[in-house]
Amino acid sequence: MKATRALAYDPATLKRPAPVEKLTPPADQTPRAVARFAPDRLDDLLWENDRVAHRIYGPALEAREAPSGSGIDVWAKRVRYPFMDRQLKFPNYHTDRGEGLDYYDVGRGRGAGGLGIWYDNKLWTSRNFSTYRIDKTGGDEAKFSVDYRPWPVDVVRKVWETRTFSLPLGSNFTRMTSTLHSDTKDPLIVGIGINKRKSDGGSGVVTKDAKNGLLSFWEPDVGDYGHIGITIAVDPAMVEGFTEDAENYLILVRVTPGTPFVYYMGSAWDGGLDFKSREAWDAFVRTQTFSFKPVP
Repeated sequence: MKATRALAYDPATLKRPAPVEKLTPPADQTPRAVARFAPDRLDDLLWENDRVAHRIYGPALEAREAPSGSGIDVWAKRVRYPFMDRQLKFPNYHTDRGEGLDYYDVGRGRGAGGLGIWYDNKLWTSRNFSTYRIDKTGGDEAKFSVDYRPWPVDVVRKVWETRTFSLPLGSNFTRMTSTLHSDTKDPLIVGIGINKRKSDGGSGVVTKDAKNGLLSFWEPDVGDYGHIGITIAVDPAMVEGFTEDAENYLILVRVTPGTPFVYYMGSAWDGGLDFKSREAWDAFVRTQTFSFKPVP
C-alpha cells in the first residue's frame, strides 16, 4: 500500500508546490537577433532579439492540428539573449523556468498582427505558411520570408501572400512587408488583427488611433502571468477604419494586389525587463518612428 501511494504521488492533489526545473543560462549570453525553422517543433518558425520573441506555424502543425493558421504568437521574455530553443526542450514550455514562457493563445485568431481579407463583414484568412527563406540570423537583425498558399475570399476571388519579417536588435517591433496577389485586380480591404482576451482580470484595454495608424491592446492578467501589450502600426494614409469579429480587434487598410505594403507589430510583457505598465508601453509607442516605404 505504501508503494502504491508513492507511485501515485501528485503534488497538486496534496497542495504541495511541484519543483520547476530552471533553464541553465547559456555560456554565450550575447544579445542577438535570431530566426530558426524548427522541424523539431512541427515546423514552427521562431524569431527573437534582446527584447521580444515570436513564432508562426508551419506545414507539419497544419497537418496535425486543423485549427492552426496564420496568426502570430507572442512569447513572454525576460532575458537579453535567445531562449526559445532551450525553453522548447521541455515538453511543457508554457511554464516559466526563469527566462520567460509561451502563455499567449493564438487559436483561430490573428494573434499579434496576423492578417486576413475583410469581405462581407467577415475575415477570410490563410492557413499556415507553406515555404520559408531565412536571410539573416545571429547578428543585428533577424530577417526571413514566408509564402501562404491561395485561400478563398467567399466565392468572389482567391488571394495568396508573400511576407517578409524583419526584427532588428534593440527593437520591440517586427517590420513586415506583405505582397498580396489575387486572381482579380480589385482593391483589397485587409484586416490586421490582435486577439481578444478575457480573464478574471477583465477584458483588457483597446486603443484605436486612426490618425497615427495605431491599434493597441493591453491584455488582462491571464493566469497570474502578467500582462502582454501589443501594438499594430500601419501607414495612416491606408487606414479604412476599425472593426472586430468574435476573435479579433482589427485595423482595416486598403491594399492594391501585387503592390507591397509595410506594417509593424510590437509587443511587451510587464514581467519582462523593459515595461511594467500599460502607460509605459503606450508612452514608448508614441516615441516610435515607422517607415512604411517598402525596401527592395
